[in-house]
Amino acid sequence: MEKLFFFLYSTLMAVAYVAALPFLLLLALKQKYHLSIPARFFFRKNGPLKSDGVWFHSCSFGEALAIKPFVVQLPQDQLRMTTTTQTGFEVVKGYTGQSRFLPFEPLLFGWLKPQKVLVVMEAEFWYLLFALAKKRGAKTLLINARMSDRSFPKYYRMRWFYAHIFRYIDEVYAQTSIDKERLELLGAGKVRVTGNIKLANLPTPTKILQKPAGFIVCGASTHEGEERLILDAYMKLKAEQEDARLILVPRHPERFEKVADLIAEVAKDHSLQWHRYSQSETLQDDIILIDRLGELVNIYAITDIVILGGAFAPIGGHNAAEAAQFGCKIISGPHYFNQKDIFGAIEGITVVEASSLSRRLLGHGVLKAAKIKGHTNLAPIIESIKAAL
Repeated sequence: MEKLFFFLYSTLMAVAYVAALPFLLLLALKQKYHLSIPARFFFRKNGPLKSDGVWFHSCSFGEALAIKPFVVQLPQDQLRMTTTTQTGFEVVKGYTGQSRFLPFEPLLFGWLKPQKVLVVMEAEFWYLLFALAKKRGAKTLLINARMSDRSFPKYYRMRWFYAHIFRYIDEVYAQTSIDKERLELLGAGKVRVTGNIKLANLPTPTKILQKPAGFIVCGASTHEGEERLILDAYMKLKAEQEDARLILVPRHPERFEKVADLIAEVAKDHSLQWHRYSQSETLQDDIILIDRLGELVNIYAITDIVILGGAFAPIGGHNAAEAAQFGCKIISGPHYFNQKDIFGAIEGITVVEASSLSRRLLGHGVLKAAKIKGHTNLAPIIESIKAAL
């Protein structure tokens, strides 16, 4: 039965790949995908990893940053990295020259070389990735595994499919006991709760910034529509608190230009000064657009209150612990379903609907500073990896 499923799934994915080729060629013309699609679907500058290493796969920027505690404890020449996004690749290529974009599943047959260990982050359930790695000798681990309230019903309806994937996963390390129960219902075996890896080694400032005078508001990891919402709330605060400054940090680089145009419009309407951080690293204007990656943690260190993006629309939220480590006050929207474990490990986060953001920001004096209370144990994962070397 498993052999039949393997054959049918592989055939279906190969057919899907051929059918999608015209669309992929068009998508590759977009700036957002100009590196990832040619690499993942056409092997452009994306040769196989060297064999016999410890292969980490992390989807994107946040997950790639989170694996650093493992990277620093393993031999450099053993490291192998893959990711699926450009932002993720920018991180992993700093760990090792053996970093690649993960090819689309049917292309793994000729690309994937035997490795000692495959370590996959969170919810990257690629059947052929696990099956081929296991068949070619790798010990397979799924780490920081999670299953949100929103996602679980969809996964559970397809549990017959995920049972096939879990056949090829040797060990699962879950974020919480609830995640453990849900993963076991999907067919996972040997599940252990180790906490959220993203709390284990939070990013620290890469440089010390001089905090400007006044009250600093940071709109962090914002998505479409959230910048306008935050700018409106900031303007109401600015009318009552003249020394308030706003630092906006969009989540995705491809949106920097659009956000810059929006800020320019608002600044002109209200006679405010603003600039792009890439053009001047001062923080003295009323509004500053951070249009470079890797600066957010530096900004958090000098921020009074963070309005955390990704949760005022049903996106799933972002890692509040990165700001909480500095004792910032934090306001989030209600749609943080992908970050419930992290939010539960932090005291003091204020959750509001978009319509209430302005009122809560104006009343920032009564809000509490955030504080991390959670715990993560990476030792079992590191021991398991080293045992396979």
